[in-house]
Amino acid sequence: MQVFVARQAIFNRRQHVVAYELLFRNSTANYFPDIEESVATAKLIMENQLNFGTRHITSGKKALINIGPDSLKMDLCAFLPSQDVVLELLETIEPTEENYQLCRALFHKNFVLALDDFVYEPKWERFLKLIKLIKFDIQITPLQQIAPLIKKLKKYNKLKLLAEKIETVDDFKTAHRMGFDYFQGYFFAKPVVIQQKDIDINYALALTIYAQVMKQNPDINAIARLFQLDTALAFKLLRLINSGVFPVQKEIESLKQALVYLGHDHIKKLVSLIITAHVAQTKPSELIKVCIIRARFCELIANRVAPSQANSAFLTGLFSLLDAILDRPMEQLLTRLPFPDSIKTALMQEKNTLYYILETVKAYESGSWWAMEQAVVFININSDLLPKFYRDALDWSNTHQYN
Repeated sequence: MQVFVARQAIFNRRQHVVAYELLFRNSTANYFPDIEESVATAKLIMENQLNFGTRHITSGKKALINIGPDSLKMDLCAFLPSQDVVLELLETIEPTEENYQLCRALFHKNFVLALDDFVYEPKWERFLKLIKLIKFDIQITPLQQIAPLIKKLKKYNKLKLLAEKIETVDDFKTAHRMGFDYFQGYFFAKPVVIQQKDIDINYALALTIYAQVMKQNPDINAIARLFQLDTALAFKLLRLINSGVFPVQKEIESLKQALVYLGHDHIKKLVSLIITAHVAQTKPSELIKVCIIRARFCELIANRVAPSQANSAFLTGLFSLLDAILDRPMEQLLTRLPFPDSIKTALMQEKNTLYYILETVKAYESGSWWAMEQAVVFININSDLLPKFYRDALDWSNTHQYN
């Protein structure tokens, strides 16, 4: 699946790039599609932060991400690392008590808050103590009209000002002379659309997980089993754990461990994000189906030869084709997943027990009987058991498909 995001550079007074605004796109067409704000924000987070991370797109610089009223209430910001982003509160957010408390909570979680297309009203006064950046769209509010307000805002020492929609040399010189700190617009650079690959998510399975999560007493084992059935969902879960949002205390060796570490509240938010981001059903590709069968096949073999590594064997099989799915080197992908060395070693095709289990499975899949007989020697299992394990893996996969 191809995914798209546009980035537009933000410059300081010396015309050096200091950040990028990330803008959701659903094609190479460089304009905002006709979808709800919360859906756009959810997709931006799902397809970028929970894929390769915003720093991958911004070359390590801060990312400005639009947050509208629905995204604010849904707490989509919970999936963003505060050190990497600036939350750009859209002009559609009203200065109500509820929104003030939501912004205050984000401020105390160390998020940098910005106000977009700002038009001053007295109701915004108390918000300004939480805000680090104010953006003025000079096509909507001309610079001459903004001048009196600039002087008023200078009393807030930590408040920075950004002039947006700078399109000419005169615009830049005037805004620079007025004391603006940052600048953005076509005069510097048009938004550039970046195209990446992401994994198709089984939307029906995501809905099934959502139903489980929303139960009064959710079964963490049942939820973990559902996550096991979709490589994309499992990848997003593990990327969230390793995205910088949560301090990881130890390596994650199973999906259940990842879910327990995440906690029920954040599991609900994650599944809500998935549901919001995917408004149409998608079916898993053939590669995803192969991954699911492999995962179960590896687990069944491990139960016989190395029971303590059964969970790790499942993950090894589940992610064994991730490089092919995303068209990226496995080594690069593994740096973004909180796996123990034994799984990483096997996926990098270095020899250990998990490697030989996976090699046995791959040889059986391809009908390479000589290679299979070589591999089973290293894990000390009779190859006569493999046909039954494979049938069981197929049955398990077919029984648990939600498409």
